[in-house]
Amino acid sequence: MYANFFGFHDLPFQLTPDHRFFFGSSTHNKALAHLTFGISQGEGFIVVTGEVGAGKTTLLGHLLSTLDEDQYVASSLVTSQLQGDDVLRLAAINFGIDCDGLDKAGVIQRIEDFLVERHDEGKRCLLMVDEAQNLSVAALEELRMLSNLQADHKPLLQSFLLAQPQFKAILARPDLEQLRQRVIAAYHLGPLNREETKEYVCHRLHAVGWDETNPGLTDGAFVEIFEATGGIPRLINNLCSRVLLYACLEEMEKVNADTVRSVAEDQKRETAEVLVEGAGDALPVGAEAEMQSSPAALAALQAENLRLQRDVNELTQRLNKLEGAISHGLKSVLEYFSGNS
Repeated sequence: MYANFFGFHDLPFQLTPDHRFFFGSSTHNKALAHLTFGISQGEGFIVVTGEVGAGKTTLLGHLLSTLDEDQYVASSLVTSQLQGDDVLRLAAINFGIDCDGLDKAGVIQRIEDFLVERHDEGKRCLLMVDEAQNLSVAALEELRMLSNLQADHKPLLQSFLLAQPQFKAILARPDLEQLRQRVIAAYHLGPLNREETKEYVCHRLHAVGWDETNPGLTDGAFVEIFEATGGIPRLINNLCSRVLLYACLEEMEKVNADTVRSVAEDQKRETAEVLVEGAGDALPVGAEAEMQSSPAALAALQAENLRLQRDVNELTQRLNKLEGAISHGLKSVLEYFSGNS
């Protein structure tokens, strides 16, 4: 809607990570340097942590887009409380490996065969694991075991672990010492500063054909964007999308500080109301005020809400499958006894 109004050829602030919009801030460029170094080593684990919406997935997507497809085979998976066997099967599926009906040993053998074949073709395999803080210790151990696979004394798989800050505490566990020893590069992705926030917004607008006048943005507008989002890219995208929609509906030619502040306040209030409604009495005293004052807390609560919804949906699907299997089994038993009565 607002894209047509302002003459953009695409939406500049979509929430879905898109490496085409990658912005090289100081912190993102440092992270990119660590990732590039890690890849050059050709082994072990590369860990990138950051707050929800800091740009971890976009960063790695940008890096992978620069790699030669004739030399690398990359796969990615998003975790959701996966156990050991689950992460192996999901990794296999994402590499296009058929493992239906196989036990754990069979799955590992299929993965090893695939990795050896790629090695023989002169290719390296990379596995990107998003939301790694959700992995169980058993799942992390299975990934470590995959890192042991070799051919010609060379590792067959290198893994990237993208995670929220709490993953640092998970890695510090005594029973994950062997995994820690295999981490060859690690970086924490921080938020953008005030100036970078302005550059980030302009970068994304220019990428879709913005001429800097339609709409015009005042210096005060950029200040308010930073204050409201704390420099977290996903929150910037969310707010700017709402600001542009508002400007479109009001047919505004210029966006100022008051406009951004008004939209940001409405957005925070709406989000807080939804989360409070959903949480009921479970929300601790003062949490609503914290949501409205802390961009990072708001982003974390939004992400947790989405994660809980996803988990509920997954459980519902599993229960439906189980119910169907039980129903089918009972029907077969009844038919058997009916036929023999």
